Amino acid sequence: MTRILGIDPGSRSTGYGIIDSDGYKSVYVTSGCVRAVHDIWSERLRIIFNGIQELLVQHRPEEVAIEKVFMHRNADSALKLGQARGAAICAVVTQSIGISEYSPTAIKQSVVGKGNAAKEQVQHMMMMLLNLDKQPQSDAADALAAAMCHANTRNTLTRMQGVQGVRKGRYW
Repeated sequence: MTRILGIDPGSRSTGYGIIDSDGYKSVYVTSGCVRAVHDIWSERLRIIFNGIQELLVQHRPEEVAIEKVFMHRNADSALKLGQARGAAICAVVTQSIGISEYSPTAIKQSVVGKGNAAKEQVQHMMMMLLNLDKQPQSDAADALAAAMCHANTRNTLTRMQGVQGVRKGRYW
């Protein structure tokens, strides 16, 4: 089983979700949010950085999946989100852990089956797929979905590499 940390970056609430997965079965470890509710912007970034580092030390994930920034309507919000995401990424790379990035659409497609799924659908699917007693918070559910997306993608790529190895070695 590979331990995967999923991160849903946010300027006030950065969701995290940790699962153990072998690519076929995923087991819930923990989830929640790093709350960065400070008036000074640099302090929010510090809180995100420190919060992610604490998770890395406590839970020792082997891989990390993070949601990519997307531009919706407000450029200022996208820039702030990008900075929050950067703080989380910096926390991960200081621990020399591999990090993969996925678009919100790819994450939703992977766990719900449609890329424009509502947050409530993601929450419901995380509850179902991970056998949770209650729905996780929205940001935590998105982070768990990022981890699940990575587990699914990783498993598919591993299987494809195995098939290509067979083709090269035995049949072609």
